[in-house]
Amino acid sequence: MTRTVAQIETGSGTDELSRDDYFPTLVYSARLHDASSMNKEILAAINEEREKDQKGIERSNFRSLGGWHSQNNLHKNPKFKRLTNRTHKLLAGISENLGYDSNTRLEITTMWSIANPPGSSNRAHVHPGALWSGVYYVQAPEGAGQIDFTDPRTVQIMNSPTFIPNKRRKTECWSKVKVKPVPGKILFFPSWLYHSVDPNLAEGDGPESERIIISFNINQKRKSKS
Repeated sequence: MTRTVAQIETGSGTDELSRDDYFPTLVYSARLHDASSMNKEILAAINEEREKDQKGIERSNFRSLGGWHSQNNLHKNPKFKRLTNRTHKLLAGISENLGYDSNTRLEITTMWSIANPPGSSNRAHVHPGALWSGVYYVQAPEGAGQIDFTDPRTVQIMNSPTFIPNKRRKTECWSKVKVKPVPGKILFFPSWLYHSVDPNLAEGDGPESERIIISFNINQKRKSKS
């Protein structure tokens, strides 16, 4: 959509300066209204997974710093069905909003949990082989570490402009976006978007000091014919 941003006086007249925003990076979010009861169920299910696989696997998390990463098939576990079903309903809203083919649906293809105790973090990464990715916050004490989204246009790093000092930049001029983790919040972002997680600086060393999330990868699939 073209919009006028300024009227430029030229002496003999006025030139209208317009702007079109192309190639945006979209991030969707929602706050689940029943998160309190849902998170209790999810946390219990995650603890069961941790008891079965205490070592976990290492992906973007730093296992050497205490981070735990479950297997990637939690979407097939009935104990996570409430979250999986809710996620699919939200993804249907994204499909409609973006005008995706109505004969397709966005569907979770892999889903896992990560638990980060104080001091642990997640290195910058992308999610190959997926269209969208997401994160749902199950437990996030104060200081648990924000997710960082990095501008995917590397030219911005190579040659960045100078802005007015001590003044908040316009959103479209940000080179990094930080989102605070809040229990019950869910984010959806393009799988190619580089992201990392800051170190968990929450106080304490018990289970309540951990940042615990559910992550998932999403692909577009053809709807089955009934």
